[in-house]
Amino acid sequence: MIYYLTVSRTERAILTSRRKQGRPRWRDWHEEEQYNMYAIIETGGKQYRVTEGDVITVEKLKIDVGTKVTFDNVLVMGEGEDAQVGTPFVDGAKVYGEVVENGKGDKVIIFKYKSKKDYRKKQGHRQPFTKVEITGVGEDKPRVKKEEPAAETVEDTAAAEKVEAPAEPNSAPADDKKASMAMKKDELIAYAEEHGIKVDSKATKAVILEEIEKNM
Repeated sequence: MIYYLTVSRTERAILTSRRKQGRPRWRDWHEEEQYNMYAIIETGGKQYRVTEGDVITVEKLKIDVGTKVTFDNVLVMGEGEDAQVGTPFVDGAKVYGEVVENGKGDKVIIFKYKSKKDYRKKQGHRQPFTKVEITGVGEDKPRVKKEEPAAETVEDTAAAEKVEAPAEPNSAPADDKKASMAMKKDELIAYAEEHGIKVDSKATKAVILEEIEKNM
């Protein structure tokens, strides 16, 4: 049986442009790819592919945060073509880690229903988990803690938050305020008294305003 490899026009154009620009072909790049040490471990009835520095979420382990943990059930360990495959586990292979968190996952609702039987059952469940940071594959290494940014001092924070208040425009003096129909009757009467204008307190706003404008 003969298999034919078909290449689209777009892929052919990309390969042609790469050859003209002197870029390596995909096959040459693939052969030069560097492999990192990895392992496939088994815990809690599940398998995980891990490398140094990975943080994985596994089924709950009865271990406190900050405690070292060792995984002995290693199915595969190595890098590239030198990877060792166990039967079922690799002899003497171990993966080391450190517990960083214990918690519970999101709530899952389990609802059971039977028609015509008046049967309803609702139940919630949160699956407990443990987060483990892989510190070493094949050999134990101390955990590399990430450097936390230095906390800012109170003075730096205050200086950063200090904002110059905008200059308030010079407010016009009270004498420049003009009487208008927008003012209430009591305000017009008070305005007239401030300027020494005699008005009838029983008059309407229009009459009071007209009297003020005559005497201003």
